[in-house]
Amino acid sequence: MSRSLRHGALAATAIAFSIVSLSACAAGNNAETLKVRPDNAATSVGTIKVQNANVITQAEPEAEGPAVVVATLFNDGTEDEVLESVTLPGTDVQVKLQPAKGTGPVEVPAGGRVVLGGKGNASAVIEGGREATQDGNVQQVVFKLSRTGDVGLGANVVPATGYYKDFGPSALPEAPAATPSGTPETGGSETPEAPAGETPESPAAGTPESPAAGTEQEGTPETATAGTTG
Repeated sequence: MSRSLRHGALAATAIAFSIVSLSACAAGNNAETLKVRPDNAATSVGTIKVQNANVITQAEPEAEGPAVVVATLFNDGTEDEVLESVTLPGTDVQVKLQPAKGTGPVEVPAGGRVVLGGKGNASAVIEGGREATQDGNVQQVVFKLSRTGDVGLGANVVPATGYYKDFGPSALPEAPAATPSGTPETGGSETPEAPAGETPESPAAGTPESPAAGTEQEGTPETATAGTTG
């Protein structure tokens, strides 16, 4: 290879390396592309970690119904914990906890986790959620555990759409349609009434004496007297 060709190849390599280096420097170690993380709240206290916490409201802004708190609670300790309550400071709403199966407390097993929200998981339902929270806000949520105590964080309030669709609350059931007037109701058979001025009588009341009674009281004494006289 001639000297000029060697110099050209070295120059091209140097230029390419410089472009790559400048690109890396422009991005930097703190480039946004290196910090792609879920936009969900997370915190930890002692051996308890709370991740992916959100408050999810009804999908439609005008829809009435409850909201839910969704989160994953990890227990890195050696003893089980019980999630005693979930509260929203600054509001008067109640949050109803329900285990994944049956009734009883929501437990966070030692070395395990519990998921709030989604099909087949435990749930934390906010009654009157529309009054307590607004989409786009950050709502303070406190998880109270039996051993660790209070674990609080700010959770995003989002509607049950897109990624959150399968974790959102159920809508209120629709009111049943009104029964059209004039339609007979179930079990509405009526007992026919007797004509005015007449009192229905039972067969027993209409036959005060049986034929046998009449024979014993009237026919038998007369026959006996006639036989004695003759």
